[in-house]
Amino acid sequence: MPKLPTAATLRTLILAMACALATAILPGPWSRPADAASGVFRLTVVDADSGEPIACRMHLRTAAGQVRKVPKTVFWHDHFVVPGQIELNLPLGTYLFEIERGPEYLDQNGHFIIQRFADDSRTVELRRFVDMSEHGWWSGDLDVRRPTEDVQLLMQAEDLHVAEVVTWWNRMREPVALPAGEPLVSFDGNRFYHLLAGGHERPGGSWLYFNLPEALPPADGKSEVPPPTVFCEQARAHQEAWIDAACPFAWDLPMLVANDQIDSVRIAGGHLAREAVVPVRGGGKPRDARLYPGAWGDGRWGQDVYFHVLNCGLRIPPSAGSASGQSPSPVGYNRIYAQLDGELTYERWFEALRAGRVTVTNGPLLRPLVEGHPPGHVFRSQAGRPLELEIALTLSTREKISYLEIIKNGQVEHSVRLEDYSQTGRLPKVPFDGSGWFLVRAVTDVEKTYRFAMTGPYYVEFDYEPRISKRSAQFFLDWVYERARQLQLDDDAERAQVLEPHRRARDFWQDLVDRASAE
Repeated sequence: MPKLPTAATLRTLILAMACALATAILPGPWSRPADAASGVFRLTVVDADSGEPIACRMHLRTAAGQVRKVPKTVFWHDHFVVPGQIELNLPLGTYLFEIERGPEYLDQNGHFIIQRFADDSRTVELRRFVDMSEHGWWSGDLDVRRPTEDVQLLMQAEDLHVAEVVTWWNRMREPVALPAGEPLVSFDGNRFYHLLAGGHERPGGSWLYFNLPEALPPADGKSEVPPPTVFCEQARAHQEAWIDAACPFAWDLPMLVANDQIDSVRIAGGHLAREAVVPVRGGGKPRDARLYPGAWGDGRWGQDVYFHVLNCGLRIPPSAGSASGQSPSPVGYNRIYAQLDGELTYERWFEALRAGRVTVTNGPLLRPLVEGHPPGHVFRSQAGRPLELEIALTLSTREKISYLEIIKNGQVEHSVRLEDYSQTGRLPKVPFDGSGWFLVRAVTDVEKTYRFAMTGPYYVEFDYEPRISKRSAQFFLDWVYERARQLQLDDDAERAQVLEPHRRARDFWQDLVDRASAE
């Protein structure tokens, strides 16, 4: 007589048959829980207006606050991409999530619980609260260091329109293998990325090169020989080349600015990360911690260095880049918005950047107009005919902002409480009886990192003469001397080669000191 199964064996067989039957009845793309110690959570994220699934970014943590890495996703540091729909097979427990899609959408926070044999699903709506492109403002990130095969999905998840993808660098053993075809790729009708961005990290700082047809020769990251001007001049052989100062307080910034080799200065870089401020690779000229204390110190120091550049009568636009893939931030966290009239193309976006028609942000969104003009505009007048300029500003933010600042010639001209601005909708007029510049800055109340937005500068010229500050020119002249003292080279020929661009910089800043029109 055959042996009868025990009660426990029967329960196991019945459970197995039930699971098999359920799988047969409910076919589809979603898998069943792997075992009794896990469960399945199906997530669909849709645009609240269209109801269509959209790519987005998700931060997932356990109840204890530990980052939960999800296999088979496009993951970096503490977040991954949800391509509209995703199935999460997770161990039992409570999970906290944040879902974002760039700064133009309201974020969604929540939690869910994975119980034994759980098989749950949820649809989350993301609502766009501002459409910058509808008003002619198009987003870009000048420093993306993520795998090339993931770039399109990453840009969609952050609603990003222009990206420079870094595929060569002097720290790399070899450049990234690129797909066949042109380095400039377009998709979705209005998204563009360039696959030949690259850079050099030298003792004097980091510089990124854009719009080149090929990588520049490698540079020794520890040697001062040759000086960075050699590589900048090689890049300038290509008409469309663009050189971005990746750190505003890099030691060689004043030297390269004086040698006319910098097209933009990055005031929102990878060190200003989403959750914290991280140390800058290679350091740079250190800030005075008494004047620039705490988590906001590097952000404020970098902006003040940029303001000194503007004070010297130089018109260099600000820039932004996330450095995602090196920095812990997501793609597009630090971004530029360039203002265009009409159709977006990659070439026209860079034209707008060169003209200074930009805002920079890692949080709030600004759309400024002064007397009907975007940033970068030059207002002109004559001696004895003062100007009084009125700023029209649209501010959109997901986070608390206590005040708006109008910066004039490097100093806070007006600090306006946001509650007062929201009631009147007006900012104080900015008076000028001589040449100078001004911009608007909004800083959030977030304490752990420096989260802000800033317009590109507007310029004012009386009698076609720019304002040159003696204090700012002397600031850079002293900096050049301090940097030159760091150069310790035994070979006379090498020393002469490296010192030559520093000597030109010394003469440049000394000339501005001598010609200064303001203190």
